[in-house]
Amino acid sequence: MIQTVIFDMDGVIVDTEPVHRYAYFQHFEELNIPVTEAMFTSFTGNSTRNVFQNLKELFDLEQEVEDLIQRKRTIFNEAFDTKADLELLEGVENLIKEFHKQGMQLILASSASKVTIERVFNRFKLHRYFTHIVSGEDFPKSKPDPAIFEHAASLSIASKENCVVIEDSTNGVKAAKAAGIYCIGYNSIHSKLQDLSAADVIINHFGEIDCEIVAKYRTDIRK
Repeated sequence: MIQTVIFDMDGVIVDTEPVHRYAYFQHFEELNIPVTEAMFTSFTGNSTRNVFQNLKELFDLEQEVEDLIQRKRTIFNEAFDTKADLELLEGVENLIKEFHKQGMQLILASSASKVTIERVFNRFKLHRYFTHIVSGEDFPKSKPDPAIFEHAASLSIASKENCVVIEDSTNGVKAAKAAGIYCIGYNSIHSKLQDLSAADVIINHFGEIDCEIVAKYRTDIRK
């Protein structure tokens, strides 16, 4: 019986990716480093810290990683506060409310920083539905490393076998499966060039799932 649903945030609950993209590329321009589209796409699911650790080594940047992180966050926060059209992804609010109403435990496990998560959760009043928030900035390695999902599962009211992860990125799906957790891959229109083939099931819209369907997925996979 599924008792805990572990949500990713960016690309699953809200699409802050355009704001992150703007902030990153503004910063890349300031740093005068040629980050390609392919390189940027490969960072999907990584924490800001891991992104800049990789870029510092790749481009031999003289700035400290902490300074790089803070500058990017400053650009992001200024852009976030002025983006009036930022909304939850279609169908996810109803899904969150239904899961919560049916007694499901909801946990967030996102690569985003705690500051960004708080901004999103405060703006959309999501705290009431989630028992725990886990940020990727608390882990030395980003997804596809499974540590963030292993920790989220340890906070569950049930065993790992009774947890489900909802992810939209290649690295996120790999992390969930490496943690040994059933994974629903969300084929988000906002997450480009992501390979979800390792997920146990793939959906294109949140209207495709509810408590009963999620429970059926787990029943089917055990047969």
